[in-house]
Amino acid sequence: MGNPVVRFEIGCKNSEKTAAFYENVFDWKTTKSPTGADIDTGADDGLNGAITALGHEPHQYVMFYMQVENADAAAEKIKAEGGDVFIGPIDIPGGKGRFAWFKDPEGNTLGIYQSRAGA
Repeated sequence: MGNPVVRFEIGCKNSEKTAAFYENVFDWKTTKSPTGADIDTGADDGLNGAITALGHEPHQYVMFYMQVENADAAAEKIKAEGGDVFIGPIDIPGGKGRFAWFKDPEGNTLGIYQSRAGA
């Protein structure tokens, strides 16, 4: 049965601006709520996770990744919408895909992940 992630929150000061960013970058749908906006990613399945020891700073962080078809194209779209891609996109060792870390316009650190077929 497991314990899948079924909800996530992205903190911000300006919920309308932040909702527009994610709608434009990932085609998510948002619905205004009393505290900001509810997000519908349009996906049919949930997320997998990992415990990661990087061996360098940051040692403690919270991150989630949005799967994208093309990490390079998504990184360009993030930048065009006011985000800052500060790591990658780079290949994951073993040919498992590509990833990048970025900051949204409010300064939240998040990631994108591009799968490699058969990886």
